[in-house]
Amino acid sequence: MKTGEKGLALIKSFEGFYSKPYKDPIGIPTIGYGFTYYLPDRRKVTMQDRRLTEHQATCMLQEILKGYEGDVSRLVKSNLTQNQFDSLVSFTFNLGAANLGKSTLLKKVNINPNDPSIREEFAKWNKAGGKVFAGLVRRRRAEADLYFSK
Repeated sequence: MKTGEKGLALIKSFEGFYSKPYKDPIGIPTIGYGFTYYLPDRRKVTMQDRRLTEHQATCMLQEILKGYEGDVSRLVKSNLTQNQFDSLVSFTFNLGAANLGKSTLLKKVNINPNDPSIREEFAKWNKAGGKVFAGLVRRRRAEADLYFSK
């Protein structure tokens, strides 16, 4: 599967677009839609890097998401709807495949992707650097809402 328009819009809305480098809430240099590296050489973003256009950032996002789409496809053993897939790609883009792989969220998705308690599993992933962030609380709620939408 490939990330659909709803998933792309969700990721863009929570990451926000930044044309020049900035430090994220835990101090990592970031640009575009939450990128910490550039394609194709995977060079890390530095605070001295040049600006990106929104078009460049969207193209980078679509390319970068291919890896996360592969991670979700590899880890999830159940059949997913497009919205379920998109929400899990957003989750994995934000938190990484290792976190999805060890999560109770994944275990529940693989047992029964329509289990209502999956919503609660999204909500548990609301911290960065050990602190609860309101933006992560909102993101997990939006991911869960997308996951359970028709």
